[in-house]
Amino acid sequence: MDVERITEELYGLKPADFVAARDAYVAEARKAKDAPAAKAIAALRKPSTAAWAANRLARERREEAQRFLALGETLREAHRTLDAERLRAASREQHQVVTALARTAAELARDAGQPLSDTVVREIEQTLHGVLAHREVAELWSIGRLVKVPEAAVDFTAIAPETVPPRPAQAERQPERHPDLERARAAAAEADAEVARREREFDEAQRARKAAATQAEEAAERVARLEADLEEARQSRIDAETTASNAATALTTAKRALAQSRRAADRATRTAERLEDRAP
Repeated sequence: MDVERITEELYGLKPADFVAARDAYVAEARKAKDAPAAKAIAALRKPSTAAWAANRLARERREEAQRFLALGETLREAHRTLDAERLRAASREQHQVVTALARTAAELARDAGQPLSDTVVREIEQTLHGVLAHREVAELWSIGRLVKVPEAAVDFTAIAPETVPPRPAQAERQPERHPDLERARAAAAEADAEVARREREFDEAQRARKAAATQAEEAAERVARLEADLEEARQSRIDAETTASNAATALTTAKRALAQSRRAADRATRTAERLEDRAP
């Protein structure tokens, strides 16, 4: 079986249709004795609604997706080199483009018969920020194969362009220090650090919730497959019991017929013997 073609087809389906279609292909692969294909297809995970909508955006708006991927390359490089000028330009574009693309993804989902809640739209925005921040997320999104919303890119967005230190050639004379200003800056830095800590705590809680939701979803899928297998086994048992009952009935009928045949044969033998005795 063509696993790549099947994978491409499955990730183009709405999440509600994914599991049934995947399991049907797994059954087809097993019937064809194609164990590697069955294993590979069974391992495919159903995408979340937000991931599916982001995938659909990448699939249907390829030119926009390519420009967005190029923006991600620019941002990652600017963060790596702490290029303030490129960071300013790319960061301004980043927020505008993410908002616009998330809105487009919601429209595409609605056109496909899957209206999205505000929460899911925010998850799409988080997904797109993840595409900008993480190369591996970008690679999966570019082929429409994301299965979940990536973790919030806190470390990526924490570097504001205005906080990037100037390059040595651009360094200017430091202004005169003032105690009140220094204290205010220290307080602001402490407040920023507290915000960062709270954001990390929030992200950890969010990751834990998503992990639990994923586990629950996978467990539900396993239960559904096991229930289907159990129902099939029950039907097989019923069929076997029916066949056994019919065989027992046929055996009883055959035993009766055999007994009757034996009695008839015995009578015929005795009759022949009597006739022989009477013969001259």
